[in-house]
Amino acid sequence: MGDYGLFFLRDKDKREVDFLVSKDGEPWFIVEVKSSMKQPLSSSLEIFARQLKVDHIFQVAIDAEYINKNVFELKRPVIVPAKTFLSQLV
Repeated sequence: MGDYGLFFLRDKDKREVDFLVSKDGEPWFIVEVKSSMKQPLSSSLEIFARQLKVDHIFQVAIDAEYINKNVFELKRPVIVPAKTFLSQLV
């Protein structure tokens, strides 16, 4: 349980991250959504991760196949399949 929030991030330099999820008022994880697994990890993810000190940093790829791995065990920026990521939010 907890108090959760959902936000969009953009800084003065117009860098963006699609989602920031907070838990109990603290940043918990950030997500950038891309259409392809072939796209490199977003530099904005790493910048915001350092600034916010979030636990989890995800670049979610729409075209990737499901993998059987708990992505919330990872404490580094990672590209993950959308099917895998979304299945672990419930």
